[in-house]
Amino acid sequence: MRTLIEFLKRNNHVLLFLLLEVLAVVMMVHNSYYQGSKMLAWSNGIAGRWYSGVHSVTGYFGLKHENEALAEENAQLRAQLASSYISYDQREFVWNDTVYKQQFYYHKASVIKKSWRQQDNMIMVNIGHNQGIRRDMAVICAQGIVGIVVNTTDNFSSIMPVLHSNSENSVKIKRTGSNGTLRWDGTDYRYATVMDIPSTHKLYKNDTIITSGLANDFPEGIVVGYVTNVHTKQGSGFYDLRIRLSTDFNRLDNVYIIENRFKEEQDQL
Repeated sequence: MRTLIEFLKRNNHVLLFLLLEVLAVVMMVHNSYYQGSKMLAWSNGIAGRWYSGVHSVTGYFGLKHENEALAEENAQLRAQLASSYISYDQREFVWNDTVYKQQFYYHKASVIKKSWRQQDNMIMVNIGHNQGIRRDMAVICAQGIVGIVVNTTDNFSSIMPVLHSNSENSVKIKRTGSNGTLRWDGTDYRYATVMDIPSTHKLYKNDTIITSGLANDFPEGIVVGYVTNVHTKQGSGFYDLRIRLSTDFNRLDNVYIIENRFKEEQDQL
């Protein structure tokens, strides 16, 4: 203890200078948007390289579960091939010779850092601006919806998942087509709330919730979750739904970042 006191006495000027420097940097970051964004990008780059190294060591432990998820996704994709459909002989056929353009492009990424038990959770992945990732891109996984890209560096991206107090996503009931808003109440990472669903249609337990495609980010039809409880707000004409999320954020390892190539044009309208 005496040695520590002597050390502090000998270096009190240096320690005071370092303390003031830290306070100055903190004040500058909090009061300047430009400096704050630069500091955030720098810290994300440092953290990204660190967590990328950690992920390369620990990633092997979740391979069994990930292989099962990939096998399930491959099965779904194979079910959409032409060879999976029966062919009927017809005397007449109609051929629509239209030129199609690809609207959505999918970037595969690995999760190198994540949280799921906080009020405002975040996810970091190992691709960024150099790989074509931009802010506001939608993120999904083999199980369903994940979140939105909120920040990028050259080689890393931060994602605000649906498990965040500021997250709102446009969804709808698959069976009825009724639109609503997905929010998270900050409690259980397995469940969320869907609000503003009109009570004009009867809903049932296990009704499927999907993305509506109205917000120019997620394509229509991405699975969000399944209804577990239906509550009618008296006098409002709307349901509040508690749903079980299709995505298991506790075991999230790989994601797809969706590039909407028409988003800028859509937003302008």
